[in-house]
Amino acid sequence: MFKALLSLFKKSDTKPPQAVRKEPTPNSKPKKVAATRIGELGEHKINIQLDQLPKECKSLSDLLLPNPRSRTGYAQIDHVVISPYCLFVIETKNYSGEIKGGRADQQWSVSNRYKMYNPLKQNYGHIKAIETLLKGVPKEKSVSIISFTMRCRFSIDPELRQIQSNELVVYDVELSEFISRKLIRLKIENPEEALFSQMQIQSIYDQLCQANITDTEIRKLHIEKIMTTKNR
Repeated sequence: MFKALLSLFKKSDTKPPQAVRKEPTPNSKPKKVAATRIGELGEHKINIQLDQLPKECKSLSDLLLPNPRSRTGYAQIDHVVISPYCLFVIETKNYSGEIKGGRADQQWSVSNRYKMYNPLKQNYGHIKAIETLLKGVPKEKSVSIISFTMRCRFSIDPELRQIQSNELVVYDVELSEFISRKLIRLKIENPEEALFSQMQIQSIYDQLCQANITDTEIRKLHIEKIMTTKNR
């Protein structure tokens, strides 16, 4: 009897073994940021810049518009800013290295290793697609802006960095600065009257929103056609 009671006390004092907790070992190398994440960070920086624009401006991002002149049948436009004095059509590029090219060149180079289609010519197609959609918007009142990341350095026509030009190449962190300076210049040149009233700005915004194609299958097919063309 005594032995039986003693065995019960021993069982009650016995604690279940606890799981050994392993401390995470620090990695010696930082994790690489995925390509999609890099793109998201780039777009986030652009959106911050657009948020800094004057309140009378309205902006849209990632537009897919019909464009019969394009090989895919569409124009994919990164950003559009509608201001009282002009439309800013913005093409963003996520390259690293030295960007070489001129306004009239068919192709530009990246560090003399890669070729890309002249982004000014590419963006000209985007502007024409918008002008076709928005009847009555004159070409000279559309300003083309190509935005690169700070991981680049420019070896381009000097006038593409001058505010009087309607074709500008900028770094993403200076996008709002260039747009604001351009608006000041246009306002000085046209002190009497703006090109668009607030009602017209809203109308253009609504037209672009309505024309924007959001169907995921159409967008996927557009990208596939672009990639097929590049690989030829």
